[in-house]
Amino acid sequence: MRHFPAPIVDRNVRIALVGAGRIAQNHIAAIAQHGNRAELVDVCDINPDALAKAIEATGARGHANLSDMLKTTTADAVVLTTPSGLHSAQAQQVAAAGLSVITEKPMSTRWRDGLEMVKACDDANVRLFVVKQNRRNATLQLLKNAVSQRRFGRIYMVNINVFWTRPQDYYDAADWRGTWEFDGGAFMNQASHYVDLLDWLVGPIESLHAYTGTLARNIEVEDTGVVSIKWRSGAMGSMNVTMLTYPKNLEGSITIIGEKGTVRVGGVAVNEIQHWEFAEPHEDDAKVEHASYETTSVYGFGHPLYYDNVIKVLRGEAEPETDGREGLKSLETLIAIYMSGRDGRRVNLPLDY
Repeated sequence: MRHFPAPIVDRNVRIALVGAGRIAQNHIAAIAQHGNRAELVDVCDINPDALAKAIEATGARGHANLSDMLKTTTADAVVLTTPSGLHSAQAQQVAAAGLSVITEKPMSTRWRDGLEMVKACDDANVRLFVVKQNRRNATLQLLKNAVSQRRFGRIYMVNINVFWTRPQDYYDAADWRGTWEFDGGAFMNQASHYVDLLDWLVGPIESLHAYTGTLARNIEVEDTGVVSIKWRSGAMGSMNVTMLTYPKNLEGSITIIGEKGTVRVGGVAVNEIQHWEFAEPHEDDAKVEHASYETTSVYGFGHPLYYDNVIKVLRGEAEPETDGREGLKSLETLIAIYMSGRDGRRVNLPLDY
């Protein structure tokens, strides 16, 4: 039985942020929305300009490196919005300091690093949260409910498309982007939340076979890939990903075809329910019309809802929706995709631990 830190009941949950780049802005805004229960007390970045902007925007204390921040912070949890390849070592460092960890996706770029993150937080009796904010999108919540209520009957086929674009100057903007060590490719970075849907919505995967390629960008990792999937339930499907769509992001979608239902959630980032049909009516059907939303960002609007759960967990009011072990499920699928693409073979899950 693990013994987590005592619930925080008489004050705000205090949060520190490591990495003040692009996705950090979503975290800063989400924490601010929960200002009656949480506060950002520290920010850290090795880039002086990024750090200065974060301090100005938040009023939090600034630090040039994680080690210095951990010496003085009063935070209960530390958010990692740094390059993915740094997450594991930083999470272990934060856990050793006795603080809970909130890590952006993917939780790591290597399978063993993900396992070590979970073990470090277990050993330190702290929480490990993995950010999966897209699960909180209204469109996907309705789809999850339909699957959980077995409205599809037996699921036959699932297809996911991520047709986005990342120009060369996106990768050139930082030397860690597009590298195996720190970033990962189109599956691991840009499409990571869509890989998460494979297990979260449909269930455990039996095996997969992937092709990946670097067709146009000057990067180490893939800019395009396809994967064929068979689930333990017998369902079959595919995932198609590219960062080469001309001239802009086109589609982020999931289609599920079942014995008693067919659903397609599309738009640029699974933000539109485009088809919703089941043999049996349900009260959720009336919610479909209002679940879709306009978006200019492929990140969705789930970060505030995600933080609501994190805060409630640290206050002793809820269980985590996506802890480290839940995060390992999508990481395992990602690693299997890369193994298959590299070796040209079908890969069975689970991987050997």
